[in-house]
Amino acid sequence: MLAANWSTRLYYSSILLLSLLLSSCRPAQPDASQSEKAWWKEVVVYQIYPRSFKDSDGDGVGDLKGIISKLDYIKSLGVDVVWLNPIYSSPNDDNGYDVSDYRNIMKDFGTMADFDALLKGMHERHIKLVMDLVVNHSSDEHKWFQESRSSRQSPYRNYYHWWDAERGKPAYRYSLFDINHDAWKWDSVSNAYYLHYFSRKQPDLNWENPRLRQEVYDIMKFWAGKGIDGFRLDAFQFAAKDTSFPPFPQGYEKNFIEYYAMGPHLHDYLREMNQEVFSKYPVMSVAEGAGKSFKDAHELVDADRHELNMAYAFEGVDIAKPEGYTLAHFKEVFSRWDSAFAQKGWLSIFLANHDQARMVSRFGNDSSAFRDLSSKMLSTFIMTMRGTPYYYNGDELGMTNARFGQIEDYRDVSALNEYQHQKNTGGDLQKFIQRLRFESRDNGRTPFQWDSTAQAGFTTGKPWIGVNPNYTWLNAAAQEGDPNSCLNYFRKLTKLRKENGILVYGKYTLLDKDNPSVYAYTREMEGKKWLIALNFSAHTAEAQVGLNTTNARLMLSNYTAASGPARKASALTLRPYEAVVFQLP
Repeated sequence: MLAANWSTRLYYSSILLLSLLLSSCRPAQPDASQSEKAWWKEVVVYQIYPRSFKDSDGDGVGDLKGIISKLDYIKSLGVDVVWLNPIYSSPNDDNGYDVSDYRNIMKDFGTMADFDALLKGMHERHIKLVMDLVVNHSSDEHKWFQESRSSRQSPYRNYYHWWDAERGKPAYRYSLFDINHDAWKWDSVSNAYYLHYFSRKQPDLNWENPRLRQEVYDIMKFWAGKGIDGFRLDAFQFAAKDTSFPPFPQGYEKNFIEYYAMGPHLHDYLREMNQEVFSKYPVMSVAEGAGKSFKDAHELVDADRHELNMAYAFEGVDIAKPEGYTLAHFKEVFSRWDSAFAQKGWLSIFLANHDQARMVSRFGNDSSAFRDLSSKMLSTFIMTMRGTPYYYNGDELGMTNARFGQIEDYRDVSALNEYQHQKNTGGDLQKFIQRLRFESRDNGRTPFQWDSTAQAGFTTGKPWIGVNPNYTWLNAAAQEGDPNSCLNYFRKLTKLRKENGILVYGKYTLLDKDNPSVYAYTREMEGKKWLIALNFSAHTAEAQVGLNTTNARLMLSNYTAASGPARKASALTLRPYEAVVFQLP
């Protein structure tokens, strides 16, 4: 480029100087996340596992009419959005995450008329509905797969990933749910292997095929046209594959996310999906997983990329282990993610879902002495962090792990197949059962505990999975009339968040970073500052918050004493599992 002449350079220098002077007079700008407000940032999402929520017909399986019967309860929680796990037609190999017809309802759950009534009932109560979209894979009983396997010349052949047997066996791919951990399954009909990252009955869809992609967008338009309010894309970070299937390093499965997530053209698919669907309907969008790095996560959700609304990252929920976890690690992970998204993009905040055991059993203390307090404390964390809270059904009661003692009590395909794998390879089966008692997904899938009647009021028949024996005293009916119950505390939390935007958009700052027992942080917005202090331990602990709380207003506490914790000039002394929210003067 040729140099500009002197007078032109002088002109632009003057403009630059003037702009610098003007910018120095402007007030400091808030976080970008504060100024870019959106309804899906301000909601509380309540996840319902339909198979276990409420059974209306006595067959032992929760259903849509059961959910309809509890809509007033859901409304009373103060939540704004329901995320419903899959209800599509399915042979139910993986509890509905193996879809055989994306435009119909699983018979166990009811009919399309029931769905329409459910959606209408939700909208009448100003509750939005987000549905799971399971399109990394389908069921092997879907007509696409049936056609695909019928012949190598089938027009549906390229809807899935096939590897013809005469080429030899393809390079090893790890399967999360397969008995042999092998994601390639030989199929005799066309003498070829098909790919399944999950169970053998969940063949992976080939997103390189534009016809397949259009089929998915048409399905999405079908549901969006019915008036649903959003999509949660199950396992979608795995959808894009390098279809040459090169060998991966030996032992890669120990960190398979590095090799499976964010494959070629994934962002192209999401931008196309956004253009075809998200941009045409008033829906929110979130994908399961957030890639391998903050860069991946931002490229999924930053508004200027026109892909998804928010990241749903697993690093935080993966902290809890059977051997325990440290609060230092917990604080580091959540603070790091918040920092990475302080200026751009948006996060989901959660500690449980259908793929996890119960929140209080993993992150809190579910003993009789501390279950109530630690459950409330964890709920306080979720509801006072920056990001959209996702809250799993039953956690508002402080439901705990069932801790089934024998493999026959489990229903989850991943647990059953891994047990068989351990048995086949000489693994320690007792040790495996012990691990399941802490981390099995079935712990979070036991029936919702409505009352103390038979089967916890969930069903009049035999439930599809065992009810936690503690339902006789731990149930919604018992907590309704107790103003200090977990249930009523949760309602106070949703009300507090809804009425105070500082808990949604306010800047987050970690305090007393190295405290091994207390997680303390502030939220700030528009000249206001709130302090949240959470004792994650079963003993009294002091937090050096560096703030004078003498005249601070106690907004919420999980202890019944109105005075809150002992306060010093710059410190708080918190009782076991105490949670406090202060508005600072």
